[in-house]
Amino acid sequence: MSIDLNGLSAKELDALIAQAKKRRTTLSKRKPIALVRKKLTALARAEGYTVAELFGGAAGSAPAKKAPTSAAPSSRKSTKGYKLGKVAPKYRNPQNAAETWAGRGQQPKWMASQIAAGRKLEDFLIR
Repeated sequence: MSIDLNGLSAKELDALIAQAKKRRTTLSKRKPIALVRKKLTALARAEGYTVAELFGGAAGSAPAKKAPTSAAPSSRKSTKGYKLGKVAPKYRNPQNAAETWAGRGQQPKWMASQIAAGRKLEDFLIR
């Protein structure tokens, strides 16, 4: 991170220094990461979980199961920005078998152009 200090006025420099001091104070009050990690691991183990189950990350560990909710779909948490995992493709381009689409996200250009030309989504289903 580099800030061009030559272009700042005295007032802006004072504000920047005050911000930096406040940030340093905040950071100095925090406990070391290793200590916090050790406490979290011990607490998770005491409750019968692993840290990987709670926060993800380790391959082969099963995520903690949630109780089913009766919340309406509109009140559920968005999955935007989360990786959902791979799924098998459901649609294939008849002109190029290498082009497939799983039905997630935005339609591929090859499909959108053919649908705009009058084809139906069902025409591309992989049977």
